[in-house]
Amino acid sequence: MTESAMADTHPTPSPVEVITNIALGYLLSRSLHVATELGIADLLKNGAKTVEELASSTGAHRQALYRLLRTLAAQGVFAEHEPGRFVTTPAAALLQQDAMRDGVLLCGEVTGDGSWWHAVGALRHSVMTGEPAFHRQHGMGFFDYLRVHPACSQWFDRGMANFATAENPAIASAYDYARFRHIIDLGGGQGGLLAEILTRHPRVRGTLFDLPEVVRNPVHLSKAALPGRWSTVGGDFFQAIPAGGDAYVLKRILHDWSDEQCVRILRCCRAAMGTDARLLVVDAVVPTGNAPHPGKVMDILMMVFAEGHERTEQEFTELFGKAGLQLTTVTATPSTLAIIEVMPV
Repeated sequence: MTESAMADTHPTPSPVEVITNIALGYLLSRSLHVATELGIADLLKNGAKTVEELASSTGAHRQALYRLLRTLAAQGVFAEHEPGRFVTTPAAALLQQDAMRDGVLLCGEVTGDGSWWHAVGALRHSVMTGEPAFHRQHGMGFFDYLRVHPACSQWFDRGMANFATAENPAIASAYDYARFRHIIDLGGGQGGLLAEILTRHPRVRGTLFDLPEVVRNPVHLSKAALPGRWSTVGGDFFQAIPAGGDAYVLKRILHDWSDEQCVRILRCCRAAMGTDARLLVVDAVVPTGNAPHPGKVMDILMMVFAEGHERTEQEFTELFGKAGLQLTTVTATPSTLAIIEVMPV
């Protein structure tokens, strides 16, 4: 195929198409979510199936399911191999149970109980007031909502853990953690990132710090695989964090909180850090200008459900300065996150 023919295959969208595609984007998102809920990608894992077979396996309406899959196939998710017969694609494979299924479901329904869509529908309130729409819709903050709705909390945790499984190897391989003796992972959940770092760097010890109920059973940390190299400490990073580390990690933490709340966390970090210690903030660093970046879309989600936001390098620099810290380097990773190295002033 000639270069000109290839160009004709994927013409540049017209201004009308750009706007229409964005305006109707929520339909694609919901279609992806429904197909993931139905487990279509897993049903196609071992080969092509007819829409009749897929409808029979899922209990879906045959013609409606066909219309759903035809729409997704036009986006590269599934492919209609021959009329009425679908196969998987590399993109669709990510919807399988052993890939990103829980993460995709989280993107489409952050709480898992339908309440998320009411908050997203109230985005205008957030834009006009700067306040999280979720709080307005449900009378409490997002994390408070999770605490009083355990099933939603489990849904959220599964989705976040699914994303972390994909991100952690990229984060652990992008930076020289071997320079540290003792790494303390703050708000480290079930220990996925810490386990990845310790596995790659056998001379490093680690401490997992999170709420007591969270660190009670760190499923990713193994005494057999990492004997004598890790411990857990329960606590609240708004109050105090353990001293003694020469590196502290905050992964996907600061973007959840307002600047004032972040400064409280960072001041606790600064109080625990020795002169030569480093703080590693693992978060999206939003580029300036018109360049696309997943963090710019994620920032709308943050606007709806939390007081935090995604930040630029300059915003991080100003934030650290308020806590007696200074940014030294920003290291890109193969994921959407960067590793921001910070030291005491």
